[in-house]
Amino acid sequence: MNIESVIKNNLCTGCGACISEDENKQAKMIWDENGFLVPQLGVNSTQEKMISVCPFAPEQKNEDELGELFLKDRTENYNSKLGYYTNLYAGYAKQFRETSSSGGIATYVFKRLLEEKIVDHLFIVKEKNGEYSYQFFSNFQDITKISKTRYVPVTMVELFEKISTTDGKVAVSGVACFVKAIRLKQYYYPELKEKIPFVVGIICGGLKSKYYTDFLAQSAGCFSDYQNAEYRVKNKESFALDYKFSCVEKNTNKIHMVEMKTLGDMWGTGLFKSNACDFCDDVVTELADISLGDAWIDPYDKSGLGNSIVITRSLLADKIIKSGLVECDLVLDELLESKVLQSQQGSFNHRHNGLKVRVELASSNEKLFPPKRNKFLIDQGFLLNQIQVLRAKTRGNSLSFWKATQNVSLFNKRMKSSLVKLKIYTLINRYLTKYSTKKGVKK
Repeated sequence: MNIESVIKNNLCTGCGACISEDENKQAKMIWDENGFLVPQLGVNSTQEKMISVCPFAPEQKNEDELGELFLKDRTENYNSKLGYYTNLYAGYAKQFRETSSSGGIATYVFKRLLEEKIVDHLFIVKEKNGEYSYQFFSNFQDITKISKTRYVPVTMVELFEKISTTDGKVAVSGVACFVKAIRLKQYYYPELKEKIPFVVGIICGGLKSKYYTDFLAQSAGCFSDYQNAEYRVKNKESFALDYKFSCVEKNTNKIHMVEMKTLGDMWGTGLFKSNACDFCDDVVTELADISLGDAWIDPYDKSGLGNSIVITRSLLADKIIKSGLVECDLVLDELLESKVLQSQQGSFNHRHNGLKVRVELASSNEKLFPPKRNKFLIDQGFLLNQIQVLRAKTRGNSLSFWKATQNVSLFNKRMKSSLVKLKIYTLINRYLTKYSTKKGVKK
């Protein structure tokens, strides 16, 4: 497998690490037909070197191996699903909760990293002229401007193009595959360990195509150019899952909004998701210094303002969190491993329990896939396997149908059959699970 085959098999997530490894500087990132950022190669692009830092490459070090190299000596605990960690928490940051997607912990950590001179710059996703992209950021006075989740494809190309000429140290945030790419760069270029001393991992339910935002905008009633997309407009009087999408129509400055719960399950169905995400077995960004995600467990999911799951994976990360507790900037409870696992149970069920059948499905269709950790290649029953097959079909249909229609009404009509079938199988599985649990019988 080379970079070209990674792209052709829809295994690229657009991290952009490979671009910096093209010795002839011919490769660049472009939008593909499915609405994802991928490398466009030149005639003489050095693919053998580029593949070395690809998180989905064959014969690549896996998360267990990289975790042992980067975190084992910097932390205290280990769990086969959570990876290496120091402590586990759930809660929020007082100052940034209302302006953040969940509990505001990421914004708090970024602020402390700058204030305490642990780093001189952040490399994080920010809005610029109505678009979202990774940018260097050094002024914590504007920190609240970057505290929202953005479900748009971005790339880290600029980080690796400029890191060697950037004065000072840089902290980076990213989803699991992006974090793995950073660790691979640090593995091959040890000097980057000092240059990038802190990585914030964002627990991810799957990368979405840029078409996802177009779908949401049209669902909100906006059928012309828009800007300022907000993916989680909170309802502080309600619960965590009760939020809206909003955008601003460019021509009229009219704000369009839609309640996300009226659109169905955007995550369990895999709508607009990257194919590569179905071959990611890192649920909780195992290679970051600190991992942050939504606390989808009782009682934390009952608050419309949101709460975060916090996994500290280095002593430095835990020191930052404990300082926030002492100074009363953070409101956090310590959690057991079982509660953290429960908070992301849906993702563990899909990415771990369903991984083997997706690998087998790809193999039967003569599609390439990256090698995965054997401990997550689990046998399931027929019904659960069928759900995985239907999810894969639904995911693929969502991208092809949107490209064909570019219209939310036509898209919904064409997707109805796939979604209804998937919903029926899912409901049957839930019923059988409840029945088996009630009777004390394992399925």
